[in-house]
Amino acid sequence: MAKRSSAGRGIGCLLIVALLVAGLGWLYLYRNWTGPGPAEAPTTLVVPQGSTLAAAARELERVGAVRSTTGFLRFARRFGSNEPIKAGEYEVSPDISAREILALLQSGRTVQRLVTIPEGMPSILVFERIAREKLLTGKLPVPAEGSVLPGTYSFQRGEPRKAVLKRMQDAMTHTLDQLWMTRKANTAVNSKAEAMTLAAIVEKETSVPQERAMVAGVYSNRLRTGMRLQADPTIIYPMTHGKPLGRRIKLSEVRARNDYNTYAMTGLPKGPITNPGKDSIAAVLAPANTDALYFVADGKGGHVFASNLADHNANVQRYYRLRKAQGAR
Repeated sequence: MAKRSSAGRGIGCLLIVALLVAGLGWLYLYRNWTGPGPAEAPTTLVVPQGSTLAAAARELERVGAVRSTTGFLRFARRFGSNEPIKAGEYEVSPDISAREILALLQSGRTVQRLVTIPEGMPSILVFERIAREKLLTGKLPVPAEGSVLPGTYSFQRGEPRKAVLKRMQDAMTHTLDQLWMTRKANTAVNSKAEAMTLAAIVEKETSVPQERAMVAGVYSNRLRTGMRLQADPTIIYPMTHGKPLGRRIKLSEVRARNDYNTYAMTGLPKGPITNPGKDSIAAVLAPANTDALYFVADGKGGHVFASNLADHNANVQRYYRLRKAQGAR
């Protein structure tokens, strides 16, 4: 009986030891791999292009997202996926586990930083907006007018400004190429360059989406008949390069002769006066079928169109009366 009892106690002790070892192993795994990490606040990790997992692990330990570089690598290689990590900027949440961190780096779910170029923003302001993004690097030139497609673009911390600008310009090139193939027979432009130049004028003349095709129709009619376009924004552009003038246009400026002023010249100006959006380009390539040759503001944000000068002058007088009633000078 004594021997049997002693053997039983031995087995019991071994079982306890085994359970204790298993428990400690589970605790070690939980603490260093599956359980919450040491980070108490959101941290940012930047993984450079071509970075190794070991380099990322060292940075993770430095920012306090994992407890140990060696431990993270050991568990990642034994229990993690073999997928490579992807470059970019990552936000590591508080208490995220090492296993989840590895999955995050392999997923490529980087922090999305955005810069927006509104429709009709001239290139000098595009330049200034990109230059102000402090997380971008390097210098960039003022882009050619009309070369940037307005829209919202993502970028990563440390990315070159030139790379972001190139994406904007590539988007414009692609969009223009696609739209050019859909042009209608009634378009008045003969090249992509002319399309961009006229689209920029349409963009500056109306902010009402439903009017773009009609405004494009008016200017197309004027081009075909040899009338001057007489677009106010083309007077301002040589003076400010697209920035607001901040005052009324002077008569001497209306009469000024240069490569842009469509009050003093027939045909299209030298080039675009802003960066038009996709809809303005599309409007120029498929303008409204209309006999209108004139338009004036209606005082409500839109315009009134006319096919003859008498009707146009009546519309102008109506607009002036409305402004006077509203207290405008």
